[in-house]
Amino acid sequence: MDYLKIKNLSSKTNDFSLDKITFDIQKNEYFVLLGQSGSGKTMLLETIAGLNQCEGEIFYKGEDISLLATEKRDIGFVYQDFALFPNLNVEENIRFSSKYKKVVDADTLFEDIVEFLKLDSLLDRDTKDLSGGEKQRVAIARAIFSRPKILLLDEPLSAIDPTFRNSIMKSLKDIHRRYDVTTIHVTHNFREASYLADKIAIIMDGKIQQVGKAEDVLNHPINIEVARFLGFKNIFPATMLGFSSSSKVFSVDPNVIKVSKNGTMEADYILEGVVEECMGIVDHYKLFVKVKQHQFFIKILKRDYEGCYADRTNIIQIGFDKKDISFI
Repeated sequence: MDYLKIKNLSSKTNDFSLDKITFDIQKNEYFVLLGQSGSGKTMLLETIAGLNQCEGEIFYKGEDISLLATEKRDIGFVYQDFALFPNLNVEENIRFSSKYKKVVDADTLFEDIVEFLKLDSLLDRDTKDLSGGEKQRVAIARAIFSRPKILLLDEPLSAIDPTFRNSIMKSLKDIHRRYDVTTIHVTHNFREASYLADKIAIIMDGKIQQVGKAEDVLNHPINIEVARFLGFKNIFPATMLGFSSSSKVFSVDPNVIKVSKNGTMEADYILEGVVEECMGIVDHYKLFVKVKQHQFFIKILKRDYEGCYADRTNIIQIGFDKKDISFI
């Protein structure tokens, strides 16, 4: 049985809609919702938490909770801006859930969370005096203290100094494991998703485009829109490679494409093109080569080539191997 199952979930606010969202999450999975700003990520979290009216079903361990009040869903929510209570100090923020529900082994849990998240020196502080990283830790501590069935994290690293991001990502994974919680994490950052996720769902314009194991989604996009969102380059019709299907497309990484001026290249696929531009960037060149009506983007290391292939209008060969192609 799925731990959490979202089935045909729809919701509307102003001029934006979530459209028949469906996916499932297993117990203790770290599930990442990946999408651009305005794609519906936060709205979906709020709908799962019961903050928006909706159609469709939300099942927790087989029980439909879609009509339950927010406070009865046992869901911990950490907002992007942390949403701490300004009239309460750090300890009072963390213990807030005990005002409306019985927290099992509350004192033991509190001491463990404080020690684990290194909050002991902050307990008497006003939240307005905290740094972004400190506020984040307090917000997560408050959510964990409520012993949620599911932890919802809305862009939890967006307000964090990039120099601390790696350590905080590790902390999130450790929290997920230590407190035996199933997590849904919203982000637009591919690196976050790759490091944290067991499973990823790509959301665009209120619709789930693709969902699956993190490695599968990030390396095998289901369509061109997802591929472009994930940063895939050089997306062209497979007819360029001799395939007959006009609907099939392929992508090849700019870093694996070889180039040659003298026709001595070895590769599974060799194409002839015209240099349109060459840009020197620190340790590499960015080449833009037109092959028929399509422009290839290529990166070549300066140390591997003498001089730039910058002579515009020069005809060169580009090549790549079958193993380096992703079909979409």
